[in-house]
Amino acid sequence: MLSNIGIPGLILILILALIIFGPKKLPEIGKAFGQTLKEFKKSTNELLEDDSPKVEKEDSQGEKV
Repeated sequence: MLSNIGIPGLILILILALIIFGPKKLPEIGKAFGQTLKEFKKSTNELLEDDSPKVEKEDSQGEKV
């Protein structure tokens, strides 16, 4: 989806964002977006770790460790 935008499309989006939000508000929006993305990735990784099956190790005599 985003691979079809290209450089001219990204420049157009940046110009529209500057017009709509202004240069003072844009860094705050970027920071909030970055924090949201970071939290989303953290939650996704935690869910993936919870779903992975836990493998119990056995010693040479067949007892679970």
